[in-house]
Amino acid sequence: MSNSLFRTKNIDKILRDAATNEENAHGSGGLKRVLTLRDLTFFGIAAIIGAGSFSSLGEAVFKGGPGVVFLFIICAIACGFTAMCYAEFASRIPVAGSAYTYAYASFGELFAWIIGWALIMEYSIGNIYVAFSWSDYFTSFLHKINIHIPDYLTCSYMEAKKAFMNNSSNAELTGAWNYAPTVGSFKIIFDLPALMINLFITILVYKGVKESRNFSNVMVILKLIIVALVIGVGAYYVDPGNWLPVNDAGVASFMPNGFAGVMTAVSGVFFAYIGFDAISVMAEESKNPQRDLPRSMILSLVICTVVYILLTLVLTGVLNYRMFEGVGDPLAKIFEVKNVGWMQAFVSVAAVIAMTSVLLVFQMGQPRIWMSMSRDGLLPPAFQRIHPKYQTPSFATIITGLLVGVPILFTDKTFVLDFTSIATLFAFVLVCGGILLIPKKEKVAGKFNMPYVNSKYIFPLLIMCAVVIIKLANKDYFSALFNVTEDNASLNISTIILWIVLIILAVFSYVKSFSLIPLLGLSSCLYLLTGMTGANWAWFGSWLALGLIFYFSYGYKKSRLAQTIL
Repeated sequence: MSNSLFRTKNIDKILRDAATNEENAHGSGGLKRVLTLRDLTFFGIAAIIGAGSFSSLGEAVFKGGPGVVFLFIICAIACGFTAMCYAEFASRIPVAGSAYTYAYASFGELFAWIIGWALIMEYSIGNIYVAFSWSDYFTSFLHKINIHIPDYLTCSYMEAKKAFMNNSSNAELTGAWNYAPTVGSFKIIFDLPALMINLFITILVYKGVKESRNFSNVMVILKLIIVALVIGVGAYYVDPGNWLPVNDAGVASFMPNGFAGVMTAVSGVFFAYIGFDAISVMAEESKNPQRDLPRSMILSLVICTVVYILLTLVLTGVLNYRMFEGVGDPLAKIFEVKNVGWMQAFVSVAAVIAMTSVLLVFQMGQPRIWMSMSRDGLLPPAFQRIHPKYQTPSFATIITGLLVGVPILFTDKTFVLDFTSIATLFAFVLVCGGILLIPKKEKVAGKFNMPYVNSKYIFPLLIMCAVVIIKLANKDYFSALFNVTEDNASLNISTIILWIVLIILAVFSYVKSFSLIPLLGLSSCLYLLTGMTGANWAWFGSWLALGLIFYFSYGYKKSRLAQTIL
């Protein structure tokens, strides 16, 4: 079994290794335990309320109309069940590493590597999108105070090139391409503000978690105050008639593009939620992780879901949903149309604050996952090096800054949005499934204990009821799944796989008496994955293939678990 790809790491061993690493970490005595329940909850809010609300929400509203609020609720429910699974793992394995560590204890080393590799897309690649969005709002704010940066220093090379090739009406992007200085035949176009904020955040995270905590807490308080003001002022301009827009068929509907249209917004909506699991990465810097990690996850998720629902209702109530096509600053848009200039500036400041805190939390999360992977031998030892003065994973922090900063020079935010969401959903699926595989535990006072609800009869009954309801509502639903065309291939194939998995889970739930909560989390996350396009899956598959090359060329042979077995 020493060469098994699915060798698991015993939970007791994970805890012993973490204790040993805390005492004998490279450079000094491990990470500082300074985070309280409030700090962790604020980190969660900092990660969740950011680019999702200030940027991707506009495209989601355009695709789904006012009915996109249902998708926020569906995603919140999926994340709620998933948060319970994260909380259960966090209470049992209170160490850095997040879903990577949890997968190691449940599915085994290969899946642990895959999920660790996928989380790079959530934290690092996700931060590329946030950095671009931060730059958009920052430059917008500068324009309002008559400070102008050349267009070719405020956008990405790819954005400018695409705009020029497609004869875009966006004067800033086409101007960036037309007036950019050149070196030979190469045009010098890059997003300077995005690069600078990434450098600032990297330095801040490098210097210490205490400094990052204090900065994040101030940002979150300011952010919540400003978001509350946006909701309050925006509500004054709401026209309830906008919640029932007329679609192309001439029918007034809360979901003008149908539920299928709502589901096409899944990437943008789910992107708003991906940050809550970043809390679990801070386990080794939490004062009481087994109590505070679970509570902070659930608290931050509930608070942010309420905020997103209110924001969506305000946006779709103030303007017709069609007006958000291609809008990257939806909150500022509603006040621009209503000619409320002081709120436009206010929203720009709010966005800069909100996305700065998101960058901070994600930039803290990635190095700690790499640190855990290095401790297990899957990455070189340098990734677990702790700075002797600042007590942070120094080398991993620098590499994270480079991994975010370098792609800013040659990619754009349109590409990274879907890429990030599919990776996070994949991680959530493995976390929910992992809970089903680890041994049950006795309830311990003072620690989170996920309620056990026997799914033996409930889950199969839920699946049967779902089939009956769908059949009554759309008798051609199941037959249409097998009518695969070029346009619907991705949706139909992923939906067929979903039903096959649900049936298998129903059988196992009856035989094994699984807990209902992780089953519901697993099912809802799998359902959200059906909203991903074929291109999303192709890029994700390519990324995983690259990760497997790294694993088999290094981690498979260097794994500490493999060395122990040998």
